[in-house]
Amino acid sequence: MKKLTSLLSLLMFSILILGQLPSVNLKDMEGNSHNFAKLNNNGKPMIISFWATWCKPCKAELNTIAEEYEDWVDETGVKLIAVSIDDARSSSRVEPYVNAQGWEYLVLMDPNSDLRRAMGVNNVPHTFLVNGEGKIVWDHNNYSPGDEEELYEKLTGL
Repeated sequence: MKKLTSLLSLLMFSILILGQLPSVNLKDMEGNSHNFAKLNNNGKPMIISFWATWCKPCKAELNTIAEEYEDWVDETGVKLIAVSIDDARSSSRVEPYVNAQGWEYLVLMDPNSDLRRAMGVNNVPHTFLVNGEGKIVWDHNNYSPGDEEELYEKLTGL
């Protein structure tokens, strides 16, 4: 157990220092597997948002961004990846919720919290901004109305 804790600590330290995305395999809503470290946006920025269906601030943040997302994509080429941390009890609610909201995001499932642990996410929502080279350049925890404006400023500053 001590070795596992040390290994996880080293992994989290490496992510924070190097700013690289961890190599964790996740599935999208169609069941396709994605290696998180290999996700890219052809030199354009990415937003990674950890969320859950039971988290009201998470849904508020992603729904607010959805209102501006098309403009953000046109202006910056950004891609948003919404990582659901819903576990086996609540994961069946993810796809119906996403479809009802009409999100244009790539939605990945992290039911065992492997990526969540690897990126040091303790609570949701937790949002990361990744530059075109795949390095984490900003992150933010929790959500209050208006936080999306700070994210947009950071995004356009890249």
